[in-house]
Amino acid sequence: MVKLTLYGLDLSPPVRAVKLTLAALNLPYEYVNVNIVGREQLSAAYVEKNPQHTVPTLEDDGQFIWDSHAIIAYLVSKYAPTDDLYPKDLLQRAIVDQRLHFDTGVVFANGIRSISKPVIFFGQTTVPKERYDAIIEIYDFVETFLGGHDYIAGDHLTIADFSLVSSVSSLVAFVDLDPVKYGRINAWVKRLEQLPYYEEANAKGARQLVAILKKTNFTFEN
Repeated sequence: MVKLTLYGLDLSPPVRAVKLTLAALNLPYEYVNVNIVGREQLSAAYVEKNPQHTVPTLEDDGQFIWDSHAIIAYLVSKYAPTDDLYPKDLLQRAIVDQRLHFDTGVVFANGIRSISKPVIFFGQTTVPKERYDAIIEIYDFVETFLGGHDYIAGDHLTIADFSLVSSVSSLVAFVDLDPVKYGRINAWVKRLEQLPYYEEANAKGARQLVAILKKTNFTFEN
């Protein structure tokens, strides 16, 4: 019997990437909401599970793993009946890994967190224009990655799609996605929206995050 517990909150794009993966694998799990605003992630009990005190954290039979990219690769490697979501072919896997690293270092760190953290937690109302430019650059890269392919790392669904769509669907809180300029991204998101678990695992939380960020009425510098 699989005994999985996911610690997180739906506002978090990385948490939603894990929820998409768990849903794709049809794995049952317990979901424990972590009150980030109340600093529950800094409690001794949580830090013992994850000394980096981030979300998500996955517990699998008493063992703890954090960082969404590590978690989703682990889940597929251990529990998936095939390697479709995380190919064993070295070249195909390298492409998936590149997209995951891109999500970590560029999309999330340079895009989402660089704006959401000062706006939500420190009340910053004016965001440097370079943050706007960084998001446009992200959209440009993702549009390029999708050239000639239906999915972000090739011709079929992988964990790279789960990771990046959770982030891209959150970036619209900062900069609207032009469906004409970014036709490939628009079509890709619509393709993923057809997954039976997409609404519950990602869309609902993304809408909540977008609504919170829009309420702050932040603006970009000219």
